Amino acid sequence: MAPPEPPRITVVGSINMDVSARTPSLPAPGETVAGTDLVLGRGGKGANQAVAAARAGGHVRFVGAVGDDAFAPDLRTSLRTEGVDVATLRTAPGASGVAVVTVDDAAENTIVVVAGANDALTELGADDVAAIEGADVLLLQLEIPVPTVVAAAEAARRGGTTVFLNPSPVRPVPDALLDAVDVLVVNESEHHALGDAVDRTPHVVTTLGARGARHRGPDGAVVEVPAPRVRAVDTTGAGDAFTGALAVAWRDGPEAAVRRAVVGGALATTRSGIAAPTAADIDAAAGELA
Repeated sequence: MAPPEPPRITVVGSINMDVSARTPSLPAPGETVAGTDLVLGRGGKGANQAVAAARAGGHVRFVGAVGDDAFAPDLRTSLRTEGVDVATLRTAPGASGVAVVTVDDAAENTIVVVAGANDALTELGADDVAAIEGADVLLLQLEIPVPTVVAAAEAARRGGTTVFLNPSPVRPVPDALLDAVDVLVVNESEHHALGDAVDRTPHVVTTLGARGARHRGPDGAVVEVPAPRVRAVDTTGAGDAFTGALAVAWRDGPEAAVRRAVVGGALATTRSGIAAPTAADIDAAAGELA
């Protein structure tokens, strides 16, 4: 029997260049300090989740925007190298999204995010809508203009596409968006901040850090899935790795998907930086835990 086709995942979201500098101590206002390291990384929750879903075995298309600056070709290539379809990644005049991060030797940090081209994603074109309506799953976050997120969710609803929303950065979610969401993916603080709004979606998946994750289904039944024990090195991007793996595995049923996502999120913490695991990594770890 031939293996099933990979699930089709469309991500509508942000993409940034992360510029990270390490210093012995964070500078005070007006102070200049010497840095010890500089790293360029690719980020944005939309792009991170697209890469995570592609690595987890999905056929992924990304709808977003980069600028016409020096960072744009690298950002576009970074997605394409991961197997993400960038046919609907547009170019907007001006700067690409950038996050400037300063980290000191005590692991304290400051972060300045300049949305850049992400703020130019103010409408969906015909190709974008086709990519959404033709997908099995639509992945959304809140790092692009919210009206565009709403429009994407409504297009997915018309096409019968399952809508995942990771409401980060957390903010009030419009009723029109909540009404179109099938699966809400939140951490504990986001769950608390959204209050009763989480009760309006059929499925709520709450990540619990080292404790695993919880799924609440349409009938109110709750299942908690423990996380595997791993030696965590860096939790950056673990939530995005979890969400990408969850979306790819959703067709296997919520509990199976959450179990796979928990493994994916845990594995992401065992490597420095944003390091979502591959499907083979998840298979191997899941087999060891079975």
